[in-house]
Amino acid sequence: QVQIVESGGGLVQAGGSLRLSCAASGRVSNINVMAWYRQAPGEQRELVASITSGGSVNYANSAKGRFTISRDNAKNTVYLQMNSLKPEDTAVYSCVVHIRGIRTPYWGQGTPVTVSS
Repeated sequence: QVQIVESGGGLVQAGGSLRLSCAASGRVSNINVMAWYRQAPGEQRELVASITSGGSVNYANSAKGRFTISRDNAKNTVYLQMNSLKPEDTAVYSCVVHIRGIRTPYWGQGTPVTVSS
């Protein structure tokens, strides 16, 4: 079994910063891609950023220049540093972990981020 635990969400004023963390534990000996998605009320879930085990990153256009994804492979943890936050960044942010050889990815419960104007 795999457990995914996210932390770091909260309430912040526009222009502020937050750092999200997502730790995977259990049978996680071969993690491939780790990513962050978000879903705002009434909206579809969207990819924010992803990072491979080799460190290749991909960002949504809305995240480029403001968000930075990173990971610590030794700790099976992925981070999302979010700077210059905007009210439109308000959403539930969820972490997803893809493990080699396993088709279904593992999702965390999500951590809410609220950016006030």
